[in-house]
Amino acid sequence: MQLSNWVGALRERNFSLYFLGQTTSQLGSGMAPVAVTFAVLAHGTASDVGYVAAAGLTPVVVFILVGGVLADAASRRVVMVSADALRAFAETALGLWVLLARPPLWGFMLAAALVGLGQAFFDPASTGLVPQVVSGARLQQANALNGLSNSIGGVVGPALAGVIVALWSPGYAVLIDGLTYVVSVVSLYLIRVEWRPVETSESFQARLRLGWREFWARTWLWVIVVEFSMVNVVCFASMFVLGPVVAKQSLGGAAAWGLIVAFEGAGAIVGGLVMLRFRPTRPLLVATLCPIAFAWPLIALGARSPSAVIAAGNFFAGVGIAVFSTLWATTMQREVPSEILSRVSAYDWFGSLVFLPVGMALVGPVASVVGVAPTFYGSAVVLLVLVFLTLAVPSVVQMRAPSDSGAKAG
Repeated sequence: MQLSNWVGALRERNFSLYFLGQTTSQLGSGMAPVAVTFAVLAHGTASDVGYVAAAGLTPVVVFILVGGVLADAASRRVVMVSADALRAFAETALGLWVLLARPPLWGFMLAAALVGLGQAFFDPASTGLVPQVVSGARLQQANALNGLSNSIGGVVGPALAGVIVALWSPGYAVLIDGLTYVVSVVSLYLIRVEWRPVETSESFQARLRLGWREFWARTWLWVIVVEFSMVNVVCFASMFVLGPVVAKQSLGGAAAWGLIVAFEGAGAIVGGLVMLRFRPTRPLLVATLCPIAFAWPLIALGARSPSAVIAAGNFFAGVGIAVFSTLWATTMQREVPSEILSRVSAYDWFGSLVFLPVGMALVGPVASVVGVAPTFYGSAVVLLVLVFLTLAVPSVVQMRAPSDSGAKAG
């Protein structure tokens, strides 16, 4: 099998520019959570980590629907350039602040909020832009490559951040994250896609309502969004707020946690490579089974298992999330018309994330009452229940991929 058959999407100029920018920025984004977490823990608590995470997620929840409407009405490329410019400013400023002084908790929360605001406008526009910068026959391949860029950042970023934190200062890792957003801004600016202003007299509210109707009309879509809303609250909040605490107390600190997170990225690379060629007939059935893999690292963290055991579980979780993400994005881009895709995507993001800030803020206090181990075990049980409830929905298990590789969005 020739390599060009696996990565043919990179031969298309617009997508190769998009891929370059996103791969670079994802490297920085992989560094940032480890760096910011341990910068906060240097003088704070697990609850403070949760508050910073919640501050970053709250603007996403509040503004993502606005971002979806804007991305369907304006140039998606321009929206994304503006969003990444904001994120570059926020992370660069925070990195310098950490290096030169000791930021208060509100400083970390403010920077996280600005990054979250940029994400709220970037993500819906990105979902809509991908089908515009790659041919329809290569859409799943492009989404798999996007997942690979995220995974590469997930492998190299946390591991590099762990080394930088251990040897120097988390401020350097945050500063590098800010500079990688600059690369993304330049790459996106160089993309050339046709865009014509949407001629409509509809109000913002009317366009938002249309997006909701299209979202709600697809049972498979909102059911999986509801599932992930609960998974994020119960499982991911436990993993990424309490996980670093366990690493600091029992596993050796930042370097160990960076390695554990990096193994998830390594698994995601494997999953992304698989999805360059694997085209399941029932994509949502396969996608829905993938989150089961996250039960392993949750249980291992609760049991205070060795780092190698937790990392192995995170590897398989990474494979699962890469397969899910590719199949989910491709299915939505094929089944939802291009002119409303960003709005529908915004409802997807909103529903998936709306309760996550609450989970991030509460998981620390909850664990202090019931214990860290019971919190992890309970999260794993809830995860499995949610997956099997979703599999009971006919439109999820019966959704079939098209026999050809065409896409509705273009």
